[in-house]
Amino acid sequence: MKLITKKMPVDFNLFLFGDTHEGTRLFFDGAFDTFIDTLCSPYDGLSASRNFCVHHGDAIEAVTVDDKRFDPGTVVDPRGTPFDQAKSQIKRLWPIKDKLLCLLMGNHELALRKFGNLSKVMADELGVPYGTYAAKITYVDHKGELIFKHYLTHGRKSITSTADDPKRRKTNMELILKRQLKFKAGDALLMSKGHTHKLLVCEPNSELYLTDDGGKLHQNYTHSRRNAGYIHPDHRWYVNTGSFYLGSLIDEVGYAEAFEYDPLETGYAVCLVRDRIIVDVKRCVVAG
Repeated sequence: MKLITKKMPVDFNLFLFGDTHEGTRLFFDGAFDTFIDTLCSPYDGLSASRNFCVHHGDAIEAVTVDDKRFDPGTVVDPRGTPFDQAKSQIKRLWPIKDKLLCLLMGNHELALRKFGNLSKVMADELGVPYGTYAAKITYVDHKGELIFKHYLTHGRKSITSTADDPKRRKTNMELILKRQLKFKAGDALLMSKGHTHKLLVCEPNSELYLTDDGGKLHQNYTHSRRNAGYIHPDHRWYVNTGSFYLGSLIDEVGYAEAFEYDPLETGYAVCLVRDRIIVDVKRCVVAG
C-alpha cells in the first residue's frame, strides 16, 4: 500500500478510471480519447485546471504468448511485448500526467511481476506517484487541513448478481461492492476499485433518528463527518470504476465473450467536490 497526500483546491473534479488494457484490439481507444478530451476541458462549472484523476490499474493487457489467455487475433501486435504496450500507454497518458494523482498496479501487470514492475515503470516515466496495488490518498486544502481520505485499489474479487429484476441486480452489486471495500479503511470517505469492468456507484445512506431536549422531540439524520477518525460504512461513497474494454470483437473471440460474461458499460466515474464536500459521484458511460 502507498500513502499519498495531495494538496487540492476546495472545489475540484476527481475522475476515477482504469482497466484500459492497452495492447488488445478490445481496448476502446476512441472512448479513451473522448475521456482525455473531457478531462482536459471545463467540467461541471469548473475549469480544466480543477480536473484531476487516478488510474486504477490494468493499464496494459500484459498477456504474454505463453499465457492461456493469449490470442494473436485480439492483440494489436502479436510480436509486441508488454513493454511495448507500456510505452504506448505512457504516450497516451502523457497529456494528462500533471492531472494524474496516482497510478495503481492491476492484476494483469502483477502477473508479470517476476519480469519487472511495469506499473512502476509507467508511473516513473510519467512522473506520477506509483500507488502499488492499493493506496490511500489524503486530500488537504492549501492550509493543510483535511478535505477527505480516499482508499483505492485495483481489486481482485468479482461482482455479480443473478437476480432477474434489473433494479434488484443493480442493488445487489452495489452492496457487494460496499461489502468488499468497507473494512479496508475506516477513515476513507471515498472508496473505489477497478478490475470488474463494471461501472457502479453506491451512495451514502442517511437514516432518521429522534432526540429530545427535555421538552420536545427532534428529527435528525445520520451523516458523515469528514474529520472524524472513523466514518461509518453507510456514510461513505463506493465506486467501481468501469473500463475501456469492449466485450466483443467482430470476427474474433474475446475472452469476456468466451467466458459468457454479460455486456458491460464502458466509461468512468467523476467525483464532484465542492467547498471540500463530495456532493455527487457521476457515472459517465461512453457509448460504443
